[in-house]
Amino acid sequence: MTYDVVAVGCGPFNLGLAALASGVDGLDLAVFDDRPEFTWHRGLMFGDAMLQVSFLADLVSLVEPAHPLSFLAWLRDTDRLYQFYVREQFHPSRREYEAYLRWVAAQLDSVRFGHTVRDVDWDGDRFGLTVAHGNDLTTVAARHLVLGIGTEPAVPAGLADAGAVHTADYLYRRDELLAAKHVTVVGSGQSGAECVLDLLRADGPRVSWLTRTASFAPLDYSKLVLEMTTPSYVDYFHGLAEPDRDRLVREQWRHYKGISGETLDAIHDELYRRDLDGAAPADLRCGVAVESTRAEAGGIELTLRHADTGRAFTHQTGKVVAATGYRHREPIFLGDLAERLHRDAAGRFEIARDHSVVADEPLRGRVFVANADLHSHGVAAPDLGIGAVRNATILNAVTGRECFRLPKSTAYTTFAAPGA
Repeated sequence: MTYDVVAVGCGPFNLGLAALASGVDGLDLAVFDDRPEFTWHRGLMFGDAMLQVSFLADLVSLVEPAHPLSFLAWLRDTDRLYQFYVREQFHPSRREYEAYLRWVAAQLDSVRFGHTVRDVDWDGDRFGLTVAHGNDLTTVAARHLVLGIGTEPAVPAGLADAGAVHTADYLYRRDELLAAKHVTVVGSGQSGAECVLDLLRADGPRVSWLTRTASFAPLDYSKLVLEMTTPSYVDYFHGLAEPDRDRLVREQWRHYKGISGETLDAIHDELYRRDLDGAAPADLRCGVAVESTRAEAGGIELTLRHADTGRAFTHQTGKVVAATGYRHREPIFLGDLAERLHRDAAGRFEIARDHSVVADEPLRGRVFVANADLHSHGVAAPDLGIGAVRNATILNAVTGRECFRLPKSTAYTTFAAPGA
């Protein structure tokens, strides 16, 4: 079987690619994922956790608002459209967003779970993929690849040696954590904040919360800042020099790594309640970095460094939760083919504006990435709101025609200098 496009990995972005592709006549696409079924952030699926973006940031609506696989179409199909309307909140819960994604996956014959891409080669005209399904190995051909294998939990070596639980596994290990006398959360993004809130509400172990940042900073969700997640800003950002892009990504962390104001308010409410109840005080420290860890009888000792004074001190705890983020997976199944794809000075794939990996002919415009382009496309890259536009851009590129009309004006702000 020869496909026009094979997408590897089925997170929300490649699932959205399949959803949009389902309406393109004459396009053969397959998505392979090694998991048995679609799941999304199950280790952090708290009952009251909310999505940080509007329901319009579904798989299709910001390109095709009348698409039959939109979030609103799912609400209609499950007879919940009026309930959502009366609720009057643009942000869905994380649980219902996953339910929507699972509904979409079930509608698409192009999505194949339990299929592992073992290796990829190139014969000069098309890719050959070896795909494992159970004990069976098959070979399929593809004219284009989209790499969407996602990220993996990143735990610094010292914390890993201390047996830290990454936030991705929090709910799977929750009982073990609640049984400890003292739990320390290291890191202050949204995931870390949600774990702290859950620990405080449980009234179980003593809770500490440590972060390197200067404060427990809220997500910058102001309207004009949100314009940095639009295609207009992506156009501007992609045209900058690599050192300038790297500097901006470091500076703009609050646009995509901050904590929702609602979560911060809820944490303060819990601290206030515990204070009234005479519960053990929680220990919140910002501007401290973990320098080393040491296992000891009954727990873990962390050596910390205070950023403002440079003072080092130790911190004893029973368990550690690492809210230390994620790193991109390297697609090892590409084998020698990866050497033909261009890298930037930091060793990352060099990504063109249409999300293809820069390469020599004849591979140019043949390999694309989904959500592996923060360094080249800016803070919009991991945002669900850019997914539909990214996928429409990719599909326009692989078909060589305008299957989808892309938005031309998406921000009031002008980012570039005059004449640029």
